[in-house]
Amino acid sequence: MPSPKSSKAVKGARTARTGVELLVPQQLDLLWPADSAGLLAGVDEAGRGPLAGPVVAAAVILDDEQPIVGLADSKKLTARQRERLYDEIRAKALCCCIAEATVEEIDEINILQATMLAMRRAVEGLRLKPAMVQVDGNRVPVLNVPAQAIVKGDSKVQAISAASILAKVHRDRLCVQLHEAYPQYGFDAHKGYPTADHVAALRLHGATPAHRRSFGPVKVALGLAPDPSLVQPR
Repeated sequence: MPSPKSSKAVKGARTARTGVELLVPQQLDLLWPADSAGLLAGVDEAGRGPLAGPVVAAAVILDDEQPIVGLADSKKLTARQRERLYDEIRAKALCCCIAEATVEEIDEINILQATMLAMRRAVEGLRLKPAMVQVDGNRVPVLNVPAQAIVKGDSKVQAISAASILAKVHRDRLCVQLHEAYPQYGFDAHKGYPTADHVAALRLHGATPAHRRSFGPVKVALGLAPDPSLVQPR
């Protein structure tokens, strides 16, 4: 195998709340050879862009003896397909883990690092230790096992596809719970994303405890930032 190109590790700070040293280590874009020894875990996240709720990550080690038909990028599946596959993945995978980084952690360490933290928790929560971890995207969390970042990995690697489905379904269910608690915001429809209806509800009702206070529209709703729609150009 040719030597992969990689970026240098970028060192960050250790936070008091999480106790996690925030690093973005080597970024790779190579597929794990099918004949490689050891277990492969796929990792993906859901919920980087929304204005509310945690960011969710999942890690999955599939069982070659129990193939799952229909795995794909969760965004290309219908809600019904995702729900069906969610149950099948949970039943057939060798092991899987779903983890979160809270709204408070997102506001403290930023959404990128909170995503890395959720991914790390998902991998460390696996019952079995993988020989390799493949992560959707172009960054990997700090792990004690080798890891590769695979751009568009959720459409290239079945284990990542499975992880994307678990993370998406889990977060959508959390948004249904948010809707039950705060029905005036419409979380069941927009899933926390900054749609026109969501931003309008923020302006009308203010922010809930589930909203991310470091995100622009929420800052405006809390009076922590000027409303750009009211700022007159010079």
